[in-house]
Amino acid sequence: MLALHTMPAAFSKSECDAIIRRISDVPTDEALLVGRNRDHNLRKSQLVWTDEVEGTEWVMERLIDLVRTANRAHFEFDLTEFAESPQVAIYKASDSGHFVWHSDIGSGAAAGKRKLTLVLQLSDADSYEGGDLEVMPGAHTLTANRTQGCVSIFPSFTLHQVTPVTSGTRYSMTVWAHGPAFR
Repeated sequence: MLALHTMPAAFSKSECDAIIRRISDVPTDEALLVGRNRDHNLRKSQLVWTDEVEGTEWVMERLIDLVRTANRAHFEFDLTEFAESPQVAIYKASDSGHFVWHSDIGSGAAAGKRKLTLVLQLSDADSYEGGDLEVMPGAHTLTANRTQGCVSIFPSFTLHQVTPVTSGTRYSMTVWAHGPAFR
């Protein structure tokens, strides 16, 4: 099975910039982990869910098409829905933005229903330092393409992290494709 599928130029620079502009006036939430407990040692970022942002409806349609294409060609998972809104994460150097090694399969009743994770690189790669999306499908680590508009797709059970942003701000959008629990 493919560990990390990359779709360069899935979105144009102007489309990525438009998404960032749309979310810039929306109040953000501090990332929550472990129920309602905030643990900045695990993750430090601000979040915006795009279902609350007017004028971003077209983004989800594009993301669905990209997941459908990648799944058919590379993963062949049983996908049935997108049960969560796309999430824009904002990692700022001024906040030591990061997200330690984790998987996206969820917990409780949701465990195993996230099948594929898609990450869209919204920021220009030259606008920040650090902030690499790293994926660890086994004993080695892969670094996702930082090119603005590039999409990276990987199985949600795969360990991954965002290294600390040391300069500037990294914007990325994540969405999860769901299906019956893995067996």
